Amino acid sequence: MHIIDYRTREILKHPGAFALRAMRSFRANQGLLLAGAVAYYALLSIVPLLIVTVIALSHFIDETELLQTIGRYLEWLLPGQSKAIVGELANFMAHREIIGWVLLVTMLFFSSLAFTVLENAMSVIFFHRVAIRRRHFLTSALLPYCYIVALGVGLLLVTLVAGSLQTIGQESVNFLGRTWSLRGFSGLLLYLLGLAGEILLLTSVYLVMPVGRLSLRHALLGGVTAALLWEITRHVLVWYFATLSQVNVVYGSLTTAIVVLLSLEIAATLLLFGAQVIAEYERVGEDDSRRPPPAFRTG
Repeated sequence: MHIIDYRTREILKHPGAFALRAMRSFRANQGLLLAGAVAYYALLSIVPLLIVTVIALSHFIDETELLQTIGRYLEWLLPGQSKAIVGELANFMAHREIIGWVLLVTMLFFSSLAFTVLENAMSVIFFHRVAIRRRHFLTSALLPYCYIVALGVGLLLVTLVAGSLQTIGQESVNFLGRTWSLRGFSGLLLYLLGLAGEILLLTSVYLVMPVGRLSLRHALLGGVTAALLWEITRHVLVWYFATLSQVNVVYGSLTTAIVVLLSLEIAATLLLFGAQVIAEYERVGEDDSRRPPPAFRTG
């Protein structure tokens, strides 16, 4: 506890120096290159992952309600592009009879690629942990599929809660002779639900992906950092694509893929930077002799 207090005290004493050190370490670890790899495989994984999830959850929840929930929270990850992806999901589900065992296994495999690459990227950032202990091969192989199941359960719970909040939004309250709609209150609760789910998801990534046991406090530090940075970035992206962007003029029919990839790369960059913040927090107060060797550099 003394070590944690000391670290927190040091960061609060020199927050600018800590942020600068985290950015330098992120650059030394080729963070943008790692984020590009994660974004590319996330682009390959996102549609198969959503298809597998919708197929599984449609046995418990109405398909239309499920797609509405996915569209609402996909907008958090892919500003302005959720309708195109949800449309593809709906079209695929309308022809679900074409799904055979081979296609299902293929989708499961591609769904796991992003998690595998993310785990490898985390290993670079948490080099000081990997140098001490390594994860068993079977654990790394099964981890993506366990995470897919956990995401499916989380989506099920979010869909049920979101449905209840939407029902509340259709109600009104009579007070002091006036009728007050609960639509705004419901919208606020839906936003807070999404933000809480975002922080919880990011925290779980930081708890599970790095090698070795990470404390909940450290994981929450990275989760809150990445979530707040993404919230700011997400609103900037929404404004940019709505007012200034000319990407549709340049890329034409490839616009959706380019915008999705760009959004995923920015999200992956912030996700990995949150991991770098945790890694730097763990190394606050270490002697230079105990620090890991300089990260790999190109050029």
